[in-house]
Amino acid sequence: MHSGVLTSVVMLLDSKERRTYPMSYFCTVTTEIKWVTLEELDIITVSYHIEPSMHGASSTKIKVLRLRLKDKHAKFLRDLAGEVNFVWNYCNELQITMFNREHRFLSGYDFAKFTRGATKEGLHLHSQTVQAIAEEYAERRRQFRKVRLSWRKSTGNRRSLGWIPFKKTAIQAAHGQVKFAGRWLSLWDSYGLQAYPIRAGNICEDARGRWYLNACVAVPAAELRSSARRDVGIDLGLQDLVATSDGEKVSAPQFYRGLEPKLAIAQRAGKKDRVRAIHAKISNRRKDSLHQFSTRLVRGYDTIFVGNVNASALAKTPHAKSVLDAGWSAFRTMLRYKCDFAGATFAEVDEAFSTQTCSACDARSGPKGIAGLGIRAWKCSECGAVHDRNVNAAKNMLAAGRRRLAEGIPACLGHGRTSK
Repeated sequence: MHSGVLTSVVMLLDSKERRTYPMSYFCTVTTEIKWVTLEELDIITVSYHIEPSMHGASSTKIKVLRLRLKDKHAKFLRDLAGEVNFVWNYCNELQITMFNREHRFLSGYDFAKFTRGATKEGLHLHSQTVQAIAEEYAERRRQFRKVRLSWRKSTGNRRSLGWIPFKKTAIQAAHGQVKFAGRWLSLWDSYGLQAYPIRAGNICEDARGRWYLNACVAVPAAELRSSARRDVGIDLGLQDLVATSDGEKVSAPQFYRGLEPKLAIAQRAGKKDRVRAIHAKISNRRKDSLHQFSTRLVRGYDTIFVGNVNASALAKTPHAKSVLDAGWSAFRTMLRYKCDFAGATFAEVDEAFSTQTCSACDARSGPKGIAGLGIRAWKCSECGAVHDRNVNAAKNMLAAGRRRLAEGIPACLGHGRTSK
């Protein structure tokens, strides 16, 4: 099925499966990892890793820098991505054969015995890249609990987007370029990459054929802010993207809705490149807006409480377009890692009954049911307080977050001051 350099098929291995802990290619070792599929590698999830200093205090954290490579290297990178697909498919075929013969699964360590020496027989990949591919395959197969994974395709209409993982010894940065697989690659270096020690990462392709370097680097850890905090509660919505407990409201920009007519015209005309460009424009606008607002919140507040609205469940309802266009999950992710790097506190609180409960007297006297969803302002029947629906919910989330901290429920996981 898949023949080539890697021709060995079966080797009797020790019957006891060895446990390995493969490296994530978005971060080396993280306290919080959000996995994404290989087809979604254009979405980067920022996590962090605390490195203890000699005195036991945190000194550095790992963050991901995303830099665009210049288009003149696209052909070279596509060729490397084809070799990555070959190694991935070899691991997939080997796993199927091993399961049929011995009914067991291979780990990244087991795959290393079969792929040893492959780079000397015609592959242009670094030897550690081959190891990284095998480890990633083993981890993904274990995560999805399958005997085999999908084949990666290098040609055709359903070609897999390019993905090339690497470890820290396989890449070198200097003079605004990176050296990878024996070639210097030019990029738009807006971070000064050579000033950071690169740990691991990957090179990936987006739907428009543009290539990006995603490098994990060590940055100094920010000191935790003082106990004299300015707190805020945030309610996420569709009409108003964000309503804060201070009364600030930000209307939903609706980037997808704004370009939906142009997108429909391009789709009917069969202009695939134009469709990809419009989707990229929508995504870039949304991310830019969320980045700006999340940064402003982190700079203005020391503690941020956000409702744990279930975006994935609401995306299966008739409001799916509006829910996905709002970008709730991406916004919370940005707040989480930005708070951590800034030394602020972030927590997700239960938003149940937050719109029905009066923030003044704690009576559940607000509008209820489907009929009450259209009521944007209401008056409490118990105390007579007049509330804006979303601002009242944000105030209840602020109160719930403060109670959570006051009652001693941990608001931080591990070292960071981040809670769910």
